[in-house]
Amino acid sequence: MEKPKRIEFWKDKEKGQVDPLLFSKTADEWAQKFIGVRQKSNKLNSPSQLRKFYDEVVTLNTTVQAKKQDFDHVLPLVHMLVAKAAYAKGRGHVSDDFMTFISTSVDKIQDGADLNIFATFFEAIIGFYKYYNPDSSKA
Repeated sequence: MEKPKRIEFWKDKEKGQVDPLLFSKTADEWAQKFIGVRQKSNKLNSPSQLRKFYDEVVTLNTTVQAKKQDFDHVLPLVHMLVAKAAYAKGRGHVSDDFMTFISTSVDKIQDGADLNIFATFFEAIIGFYKYYNPDSSKA
């Protein structure tokens, strides 16, 4: 499997233009990468592991978008996702690719708009993951 497309949230952030391929081609490539690893090792990138991280991203995003907390208070928790991914990687639950996906994405999050795009991007990946792994009941 080839390397997934580089993660770029925005075509032009100042104009509010999201990369037009982010939720389709890029998400599809990342999902295929996660599934490819899963097919080699059933322990890595399980639907429940991916869903656990996705659910946390959604919770953080909802907190910011609903203005329950300002972005500056949530940002440290967003960065905590990298540590949690490292922990999951150390326990043999996620792949290097998943770790790269989380750390690369988190590095790009500078404000609430970035977090919202990341949450939607992750949702698209989960959708493609389910498509390629239809027997998974939890993703």
